[in-house]
Amino acid sequence: MNTNATLARRLTTTDATVIGVGSMIGAGVFAAFVPAAQAAGAGLLIGLGIAAIVAWCNAAASAQLAAVYPVAGGTYVYGRERLGPWWGYFAGWSFIVGKTASCAAMALVFAAYVAPDGWEKPVAVLGVVALTIVNLLGVTRTAAATKVIVVFVLVVLVGVLITVAASPLVEPEPISLSGPIDAYGVLQSAGILFFAFAGYARIATLGEEVSNPHRAIPQAIMMALAITAGLYLVLAITMLSVLGPETLAASQAPIADLLVAAGWGWATGLISLTAGVAALGALLALMAGIGRTALAMARNSDLPRWLNAVHPRFRVPHRAELVLSGVVIAVVLVSDLRGAIAFSSFGVLLYYFVANIAAFTQPATQRRIPRVINVIGALACLVLVVTVPVVGLAVGAVVLMMGIPVRLLSNRQSRKLSDHDA
Repeated sequence: MNTNATLARRLTTTDATVIGVGSMIGAGVFAAFVPAAQAAGAGLLIGLGIAAIVAWCNAAASAQLAAVYPVAGGTYVYGRERLGPWWGYFAGWSFIVGKTASCAAMALVFAAYVAPDGWEKPVAVLGVVALTIVNLLGVTRTAAATKVIVVFVLVVLVGVLITVAASPLVEPEPISLSGPIDAYGVLQSAGILFFAFAGYARIATLGEEVSNPHRAIPQAIMMALAITAGLYLVLAITMLSVLGPETLAASQAPIADLLVAAGWGWATGLISLTAGVAALGALLALMAGIGRTALAMARNSDLPRWLNAVHPRFRVPHRAELVLSGVVIAVVLVSDLRGAIAFSSFGVLLYYFVANIAAFTQPATQRRIPRVINVIGALACLVLVVTVPVVGLAVGAVVLMMGIPVRLLSNRQSRKLSDHDA
């Protein structure tokens, strides 16, 4: 078994863009708008704008760094190279634990939409197992499966928007933002919606498998973000104008409610299927990204060196993928969906905070954006962390501190093995 092999560059710019879009749509469209409306009402449009700006700042930083460091690991590598080992480690650790929670959340969302009552957790576990097998068969299988999922979800969502726009039963109401605005509620909605934008990180973590990475990775990150932001804006305006802020905030399935308003209530079952498929697409890309980050950390002895293994045939980090699958299944069996999302937001905001600081240190020859963009991105991440529920902050802080002994023990194990080999 080759434990020092590199991954294969098999992904095109289109592949990487699709993986990024698939990572975002599953979380955002079916999970984020209702709690955002609960926090801010019609002000979620302002929150969406803030989330999109913060996401763009972070994406620009990630794209600038990925063009210089096109290897597996994303911000873990960038933080390590630009700021030092501990900075990189905390970025990687935040990503792994936060996105593992996201994996569990997406598996539970999938099961909530497609599983019979009482069978949600077994179906979620089966989903994790099935997608682990897909990932183990190679990154091209991951990209191909994600393409199918993204095309299906986009066709359904665009079909819903066209149906609502063409229906004589729908009389959209003007969206009013003239009343008093709850600033904290708007920031809270921005934090929720930022969670929905965070999928472009998967493109950077797959940097070692993208062809012509210096050009393709920055293009894919920005294209995926632009496509997703455009879709979110149209959906947000449609939901608010057709359903209204109060109805949206109380909705269990807002996309399905749009069809009901258009007189297509008989087709709401398709929305449940689409939501489940979209959640699978996000889960598939999430698991691929976490496995690559774990591989990069194991290469540097920041995680157990046993995880530093690439399958000789399929060229995937199979040990990391299998361990991840087991952890996600364990979290699925004991987790709460809302808590998982809060904890994930905590981890991903810290991850991008490090990305912005790392990008700030790059010299002029490597820069694509002014340093002020990195400052705005880093500060915005810290501001949005404040909007994470207290439970998420507390659990996140504890788990973050748990990463310290993990790294120290992994480094110690590596030194013992090196001394033994010598």
